[in-house]
Amino acid sequence: MTDITAVEFESHGITVRGAHFRGQGTALATDQGRPCVVMAHGLGGVRAARLDAFAERFAQAGLDALVFDYRCFGDSDGEPRQHLNIRAQLDDWAAAIAHARTLKGVDGKRIALWGSSFSGGHVVVAAVEDGRVQAVSSQGPMMDGLAALVNVMRYAGPLQVAQLTAHAAWDALGAVAGLRHRIALVAPPGGLAAMSSHDAQSGYRAIVPQDWINEVTAAWMLQLPLYRPLLKAARLPCPILICICTKDSVAPPAAAEDAARRAGPRAEVKRYDIGHFDIYVGDGFERAVADQIEFFTRALKPAGDGSS
Repeated sequence: MTDITAVEFESHGITVRGAHFRGQGTALATDQGRPCVVMAHGLGGVRAARLDAFAERFAQAGLDALVFDYRCFGDSDGEPRQHLNIRAQLDDWAAAIAHARTLKGVDGKRIALWGSSFSGGHVVVAAVEDGRVQAVSSQGPMMDGLAALVNVMRYAGPLQVAQLTAHAAWDALGAVAGLRHRIALVAPPGGLAAMSSHDAQSGYRAIVPQDWINEVTAAWMLQLPLYRPLLKAARLPCPILICICTKDSVAPPAAAEDAARRAGPRAEVKRYDIGHFDIYVGDGFERAVADQIEFFTRALKPAGDGSS
């Protein structure tokens, strides 16, 4: 049984909470400890939405994992609730990486990042900003906010994009007076939400806990077209595994392919003929987690271990 301990750490004065999964066995251990994979969810997600399932598998393979909720989401502190700010989430990544390096039994020189969907882009930026991360896994990633916005226009139409922009502006203006405006995170096609592709509502609700809140503040959408993690891929300090869902309705697969090209020889790509949310469950999960374990095991093997 995996040894799991609740953890908390500070990010710019806000308490962020998560869990430390301790790796089993000694295959990846040295006198300095085991490698650790730092993990957080995508847009509006919490770690209870299937991230613990990935962390459990990593621990069984000998990898420690630190899984956390962003400020204002899940078990972490922060007000207003359900508030998404891209820079703040990247700051939480930096704080989580720093905390992982202090965990008992962890080799602070062998830290890896794991992201999915929106955080699949975050991990590229976080790894570049940190400069010492040893491996990155990015699944179903949102690598280009501009491409993601064009994708929303494609499946929902320009009127939907105009409405979302109006809600984002309403939130941004209200924030000046301390008032926040929220929209739904997912909705059926035709509904007003950050994601309303054909599989967004059913796919997201299949992985979230019962107490998950289907809301997010709206102003971050004004930043979305300018948030393009793929532009930093060439500066990655380490190998990256990019797991692409070729039928992805949310995060454009072409942007993930572009990120891989920009990363050059540092990038490895796995492609799965599935939708955006299928990678969290069933056969999609089994295939992806196996590929990720193989990648992390190889990239984080102890120094001097010549095994392939």
